[in-house]
Amino acid sequence: MKWRIVSVAFLLSAMGTGLTWLTLQRPLLALMEAARQCAAQGSPGSLALARTVGSLPFLLGLDLVLLTLMGYAVLDFMVGRPLRRTEDVVEQLGRLELDVSLPESPGPLLSRIQRALSRMTMALQAEQLTTQQQVEALRAANARLALAQTELVSSERLATVGRLAAGVAHEVGNPLAGILGYLSLAGARTKDPELQEYLGRIDHEVQRIDGIVRGLLEIGRPARERLGPVDVGHVVETCVQLVKAGRDFSQVRMSLALAPGLFARADSGPLSQIIINLLLNAVQAMEGQGEVRLSTRGEGGDMLLVVEDTGPGIPAEVMPRLFEPFFTTKEPGQGTGLGLAVSLHLAEGMGGRLTAENAPGGGARFSVRLPGI
Repeated sequence: MKWRIVSVAFLLSAMGTGLTWLTLQRPLLALMEAARQCAAQGSPGSLALARTVGSLPFLLGLDLVLLTLMGYAVLDFMVGRPLRRTEDVVEQLGRLELDVSLPESPGPLLSRIQRALSRMTMALQAEQLTTQQQVEALRAANARLALAQTELVSSERLATVGRLAAGVAHEVGNPLAGILGYLSLAGARTKDPELQEYLGRIDHEVQRIDGIVRGLLEIGRPARERLGPVDVGHVVETCVQLVKAGRDFSQVRMSLALAPGLFARADSGPLSQIIINLLLNAVQAMEGQGEVRLSTRGEGGDMLLVVEDTGPGIPAEVMPRLFEPFFTTKEPGQGTGLGLAVSLHLAEGMGGRLTAENAPGGGARFSVRLPGI
C-alpha cells in the first residue's frame, strides 16, 4: 500500500514538474537570452547568469522530490490510512468477528464505504443473533425429543412387562401359594434344625419369587382412577414409623421437614409404597449408616415430596437405566430391580412424576410430584 502511494505521488509530482517546465520554458529561455545579450562577456552578471542556468536541472529535481514527499503525505493521510483501517475491518468481518470499530474519521473519500460497512456489520450481527437463537431452539427441541424417546422406550418396556405379568400371574401365583403352604406345614412338623434351615432358605427364595410376580402385577395394573385428598405429611410420618422398626434403620437418622396441611390428589396405598421403596433404597445405598431427609412443600399448585440421603449418590452410567424393570446394582439375591420401576408406574398412575438426581452436597435425591388440592 505504501509503495503504491509513493508511486502515485511521484507520478503526480513528475507530471506537475514537467507541466511547469513546459509552461515556463519559453519565457525563461527568452529572459536568459536577453540577459546574456545585455551582460558583457566575463562580467559578474554574465557569470551569475551562467550559474543560474547550470542550477536549473538541480532545482527541478529538488522540486520533484519535494512535491513527491508532499503528495505522499497528503495521499497517505487522506487515503492510505483510512484504507488500511478499512481493510483491517473487512478482514475481521471475513473472520466473522463482528465486534469491530470502524474509523471515526475516514475522510471524505471513504465515508460512503464506512456507512456501507456499518450497515453490513449490523446486518451480520442481527443474522448471527438469529442463528444463535435458532441453534438454541434446535438444541431444546432435540433435548425434548430425546426425553420423549426415552419415555416412549420406557413406556414400551413397562407395557411389555405388563403383558408378561398378565400372562404369568395366574400360572405362577397359585403354585407359589401352594408351595408356601406346604413349606409352612413341613416346617411345623419337623424338629430337625438343619432341615428347618433348608426349609427356611426355600421359603425365602419362594417369597422372593412371589415378590417379583407381585411387582410385575403392579407394573401391568392399569392406573387407578379413585383418587382423592391425601394428607401427605400423615402418610410420610406413618411410613417412617413403619420402617424405623426394621433392623436396617437402627443406625439411620431420619429428618422430617413436612409442610402442615399439605394435601395431594392421590391414593394413600400407592403413595405409601413409593415412600417405603425410596426409604429402603436410601438405607441400602448408605449401607445402613447415615441420614435420610424427607421434606414436602407446595410448588406451582403441585405437591412435591423430596427424599434425600447421604450415600454415594447415583453413578452417571446408572442414571439413564435407573427406572428400568429388573435393572439393579445390588448383589445377586438382594434385589429384583422392580422397586423404582413400580414406584414410577404408581406415581404416573396418580398423574404425577418420580425423578432422580444427585444432590449438590452429595447423595441421591428422589422427588415425587403429585397434583395438589
